[in-house]
Amino acid sequence: MPDAALPVADTFTRATHATRAAVVAAIAALVLLGLAWELWLAPTGRGTLALKTLPLLLPLPGVLAWRLRSVRALALLVWLYVAEGALRVASDRGIAAQLALLELLLCAALFTACVLHIRQRTRGGRAVARQA
Repeated sequence: MPDAALPVADTFTRATHATRAAVVAAIAALVLLGLAWELWLAPTGRGTLALKTLPLLLPLPGVLAWRLRSVRALALLVWLYVAEGALRVASDRGIAAQLALLELLLCAALFTACVLHIRQRTRGGRAVARQA
């Protein structure tokens, strides 16, 4: 277990910091894509579909606070965006289809970053448990 006197972030490796940064960057990219897509680039309706980005922001405070359960929840949540991207790639035309493909690529990046972060954290936990 990490020492209580040390801040949580001090107990992690560089790889753990890098994967967390990748998770945060992928969340930001997906949110920005969703907002730009629905408000400016290829809006559908009155732009209310921009609200679809809000669920991505829910686990962000936990990710920033180093909560592993938030990253695990995000790894499941991203599949909703994969489903939307796949549907819109197949059904939309023009720039909307290209944006949907970009959404799929960002979802793949986010899921990969989540999996790598979870793997780094659980491997680190096992190493600490073995030393104790």
